[in-house]
Amino acid sequence: MNSVDRVKKICKDRKIPISRLERDLGFSNGYISQLRKGVFPADRLVSIAEYLQVSADFLMTGTDEDGLTEKDNRDIAKDMESIRAKLLSGADGPLSYDGEPIPEEDAELLLGQIELMMRRLKPINKEKYNPNKYKK
Repeated sequence: MNSVDRVKKICKDRKIPISRLERDLGFSNGYISQLRKGVFPADRLVSIAEYLQVSADFLMTGTDEDGLTEKDNRDIAKDMESIRAKLLSGADGPLSYDGEPIPEEDAELLLGQIELMMRRLKPINKEKYNPNKYKK
């Protein structure tokens, strides 16, 4: 089951019309049904997860467990705070794409993407670099 199928199932179980979800989130009519690969862009995935009051991990994988400990969550939060400070302060130069400065709203979307990536990579890296310690 892919992300789109999970969203459709949750909406069906909660008796929420897909058209209402699309309208409330500002998506075009039929947007969710038109996704061929069954994968949402990360910013829309987060919006849908918040609307349906489930985790983005649940929409992506079908499980609520993300495999992260409290220490992992603290490490990610600390890293994100450091990245956010550097990114928004412009200490390493202004954030730009194709020669154009990136607006602050887009920088926040980028930070959200980075956090999602870090949350998905943490368990993978644990398994890869400490294979015997985290065997299931």
